[in-house]
Amino acid sequence: MKALFDTVSYNSSKLVTKTYSTSFSLATKMLYKSIRNDIYNIYGFVRFADEIVDSFHGYDKEFLFNRFSDDLELALKNKISLNPILNAFQHTFHQYNIDKSLVDAFMDSMRLDLHKTKYLNEEEFKAYIYGSADVVGLMCLKVFVKGDIKKYNELKDTAMALGSAFQKVNFLRDLKADFEGLDRTYFPNTDLKNLDESSKQDIINDIETDFEKGLCGIKKLPIEAKFGVFMAYRYYRQLLKKLKKTPALKIKDSRIRVSNPKKIELLMRSYVKYQLNLM
Repeated sequence: MKALFDTVSYNSSKLVTKTYSTSFSLATKMLYKSIRNDIYNIYGFVRFADEIVDSFHGYDKEFLFNRFSDDLELALKNKISLNPILNAFQHTFHQYNIDKSLVDAFMDSMRLDLHKTKYLNEEEFKAYIYGSADVVGLMCLKVFVKGDIKKYNELKDTAMALGSAFQKVNFLRDLKADFEGLDRTYFPNTDLKNLDESSKQDIINDIETDFEKGLCGIKKLPIEAKFGVFMAYRYYRQLLKKLKKTPALKIKDSRIRVSNPKKIELLMRSYVKYQLNLM
């Protein structure tokens, strides 16, 4: 039965989310059940594409990525795939009429990670951020507003800002892995070998601006999505808070984390703020 295979596919995407990101999984659990599986489906898709270019060392990454890309195209065209992750994603893609250009932009940014290691100017950096993060926020927004075009257009810019903030925080805390492990430099005009406090603060100021804009959008989200997205926002703000307190030279030698007990504390505090309308 196709329905049984679909259930297996959705469960696979949920498992990918829980396995690869406890923080995103926790935030997704705070969404209403009616939209939760679709966010798992989006995460599973973007996570698998990202893992190919970031983690599958010792294999032909370009071949694997091209195969994944071809399978994606067939899944979207035929509305089925024997790859459970892609089968789950195509369901959400069609159900919420996600713009194909968003998917294409994401895959384009992931493909850059196969060969491109440095982003030399702001234009290149913004283009990569758009494809790797902003469009993921827009895919999720389509689910959050249940395909309501008017609401989607109203919140589009703020969703992109929040996606940018999340990605830039990831870049800042993953400097060691990206620079030493993958030889990548995302932040333009920044000498990561000699990262100083001034350069770090410039990056943080940029992220803070994105967060402020993103929070305005969170407040206008439908109730089914609002608390879950607010929880993710709070988690990334906590990461940024820790990065602020970490000396610049130490950031590139370690990976800042939020402990599980702290995540639970954030959840409880976020719930109180949400209930009291103190967002």
